Amino acid sequence: MPSVPPPFDPELAAALEGIKEMMSPGLTTDDIAEVRRGPAITLSAQLDLTMDGAFDIEDRDVPGPAGEPAISLLICRPTAPRAAGARPVIYYVHGGGMVIGTNRVGVTGALEWARELDAVVVSVEYRLAPEHPHPAPVEDVYAGLVWTAEHAAEFGADPERIVIAGASAGGGLCAALALLTRDREGPRPLGQLLMYPMLDDRNDTPSARQMEGVGVWDRTANETGWTALLGDRRGGPDVPPYAAPARAEDLAGLPPAFLDVGSAETFRDEVVTYASRIWQAGGVAELHVWPGGFHGFDGFVPQAAVSQASRSAQFAWLRRLLKG
Repeated sequence: MPSVPPPFDPELAAALEGIKEMMSPGLTTDDIAEVRRGPAITLSAQLDLTMDGAFDIEDRDVPGPAGEPAISLLICRPTAPRAAGARPVIYYVHGGGMVIGTNRVGVTGALEWARELDAVVVSVEYRLAPEHPHPAPVEDVYAGLVWTAEHAAEFGADPERIVIAGASAGGGLCAALALLTRDREGPRPLGQLLMYPMLDDRNDTPSARQMEGVGVWDRTANETGWTALLGDRRGGPDVPPYAAPARAEDLAGLPPAFLDVGSAETFRDEVVTYASRIWQAGGVAELHVWPGGFHGFDGFVPQAAVSQASRSAQFAWLRRLLKG
């Protein structure tokens, strides 16, 4: 018997009807090109990221991975006079299922945190699958972090106080980045903020099956994204943890983590399992499962009470981490 999905929060359910008219939960490979041209991408390019003059915005090309093209970083520096000491950095990685997005997608949330915390935001542009499969995306994200740490002083930032943050695929890439920089002994992030992260290519959890054809980013869409990234290796025995962090055997020695996820979304069970495994490895993690939340609910319906609660929890964790 098919598993019954959990109910959506009433405020979110009402909004979901309108969202369905704009996008199907089941992205396929044939849809990728059209979605890349869609309003989520075009409108993000038109946003005033200065936040009414609170930030200076710079696009800077920096070296990519060895032998690969340069990558673009969006650097957002507060315009207000700096208090004593260098500013922290929120190193942001955008979502989009590994196949969609730019370094302007979703960055306004990070800018809102940064405005309150007097922080610099650096948002990284990474190559997208399927044109650029693993390891291109995570290697771009790693190269951007290395450059940011090495050049932090140029924009008044502290290389010892970098928090990596991302949503969906960006959250999964941040989790992979934390593993990669640990294993390469690269720059050590102060923390990792993983918002409904995309962690497990196997796509076979109870929540993935429950939400098939329902909500936003269902099991079909998830298969599309992971197959674009991994090809025939998806779901097989030789997927590296830097592609799918749920495959990591060792989660010890990672920066403190914040993880959140909706109760009514594909990624619920893999996120809960990942947080549990961090604790089991002796690490630090804060986990929130938002009742009735579908994938990306806080971005789609920011005015909903549960969305505001999730944003408040994310900000409170960041503030504790950065302010001590």
